[in-house]
Amino acid sequence: MPSMKDSGVIPDSDVYFIQKLAAAGDQAAYKKIYYYYFQKLCLFAQAIVKVREAAEEIVEDVFIKIWQKKEKLAEIKNLKVYLYTAAKNTSLNYLSSKARTNITRPFDDINIELWKTTSNPEQIMISDEIMSKIHGAVDSLPPRCKMIFKLIREDGLRYKEVSDILNISVHTIDAQMAIAIRKIVTALNPDFDWLASGKPPHDVSRHSIQNP
Repeated sequence: MPSMKDSGVIPDSDVYFIQKLAAAGDQAAYKKIYYYYFQKLCLFAQAIVKVREAAEEIVEDVFIKIWQKKEKLAEIKNLKVYLYTAAKNTSLNYLSSKARTNITRPFDDINIELWKTTSNPEQIMISDEIMSKIHGAVDSLPPRCKMIFKLIREDGLRYKEVSDILNISVHTIDAQMAIAIRKIVTALNPDFDWLASGKPPHDVSRHSIQNP
């Protein structure tokens, strides 16, 4: 299997083309899919099984099975949903076989680790103190809410995709996202009073990109 790394974003317009190449036995196309999704799926599986090593083995197993039946890749309409669902089911099977937990309501108790990336342009404009408050607000969310927030805001899945993966309604996802946003806004409210006045605080100005 290839090493664990991310090869960058795969544009939606390219996904199905890459799937067809992998289905035809193109190892480079398969590796591109593997590189892009491996770490994301590991975090997702780890949230369920609690053990990093087990999560990595689960995701490896998912990709091994995909390669063994690679000809079926061309039939998959939404690769993201397929991979996350496979990781979820394999994780739950792992828990069931180990008899570690009751798996009838798994997403009420799991807690997922959020990636703390700070390299995008929006975050460059925000002070470390504000970012700390954002992460603190998200970390304090209930596990199910935190899971949904992570899948949508960090992994870039759509509401319907998360609905299909977690087997919950889009309405529930919308409600949980509203809770998450409200929690973050409440935590940041004092820091964003300046929006009404139109005068940025010192911290934001200090982190902004200066005009030449």
